[in-house]
Order: sequence, then C-alpha cells, then structure tokens
Amino acid sequence: MPKAGKKPRSRHRSTATRGRAQSKQLKKKVLPTNNLSRPGIELADPRVKGQLKQYEDAVLLVHQQKYNKARQEFEKVIAGPSRELADRARTHIRVVEQRLARLAEQSPRSPEEHYQQGVTMMNLGRWDEAREHLLRAKKLAPKADFVFYAMAALDCLTGEAEAAMNNLKMAIDLRPENRYHARNDEDFAFLQEDPRFTELLYPEREGSAG
Repeated sequence: MPKAGKKPRSRHRSTATRGRAQSKQLKKKVLPTNNLSRPGIELADPRVKGQLKQYEDAVLLVHQQKYNKARQEFEKVIAGPSRELADRARTHIRVVEQRLARLAEQSPRSPEEHYQQGVTMMNLGRWDEAREHLLRAKKLAPKADFVFYAMAALDCLTGEAEAAMNNLKMAIDLRPENRYHARNDEDFAFLQEDPRFTELLYPEREGSAG
C-alpha cells in the first residue's frame, strides 16, 4: 500500500512500497534479520524455520509500509516456538504501532502528502478515508500517475472492478512503466481473472494472437 517532497516512483511491488521514495521523514531503521542462526534459534526445527519465514515476510511488509499486514504477521510469529523470534516480533509490533499512530495524526496539504495519507489509510483498512485523500491528491495533481495507480489498488480492495480498470488504464497511459509494475503487484489480485486486465497488462499477447 506508497512519502512527500519528490514525486513517488512507480513500483512493481505494492502500492505502499512506492511511497518509500516520497517521505524521508518516515524512513526509520528496522531491526535486521541477520544473525538469526546464533544460539537461541534452532533452525533445524521445521517449525522454527516456518516461524523465521513469517518473521522475514513481516519485516518485508514493514519496508513496504504495509503496517497493518506486518502487524498481523508479527502476531503469528509470537505464537511460534522460538522465544527469540517472538521477542523480536513484539519489538517490531511496538514500532509499527508507533508509526501508524504518527501517520494517522498528519495533516496533509500537498498532493504527495494526501497520496501518502491515502495509502496509509489503505493499509489500515479505512477505505473511505483513503479514497478521500486520494481524490484530493488527484484534484491537486490531475496528471499524477501514482495517484491513479493507488486509486486502482483501492478500487480492487473494495471490489470495484470497473473503476479499478479505468484508473489503472489512466495510470498506464500517463506512465507506461506502470503496466510492468502492476503485473507483479499483489494489490491487483482481484483483477487476475478479468480478461480486460490481461489485455491491458499484456498487449503483446493480443498482437501475437492476431
């Protein structure tokens, strides 16, 4: 689900990841995942290996600013057998909750700030507030491809296929690179079975078929 100052870069990860280039103020140091093979974590235990995988996935979600999903994954880690991983997960949860609270208190003014706040609300599952901020960003910057891209992702999350297709098409028209980013973006899983989505993202297939 994407920080202020410079124009957000299009990404092929998730909408939140795109925001990393936008607000340096939100970039915080995340606890490293290295040195996990030291005493205290028995990686020979398959249950611990699974727990470690959950931990690493959660850390990645933090980097992508998908804080709500990250918190859910860290909670799963806490239930695992490794006490050390559980302790690290608890530390991450505290950091994530602090960031969410800080983001929710912001008063955006620029299109980039409204965009960032919209993505934050998406990560929290607050769809109406997310849409409100993204619409404000769109009004302030009507040619901003990253705003249309985020709106398309929000439309997918709220089950609005037609609006999602229209917004994604506009994002691609404004910046063709978005076509390649959307191919690997989990936010658009809702459209995977829609033939229009395939046609939009893989126009070369249509050309070869003809």
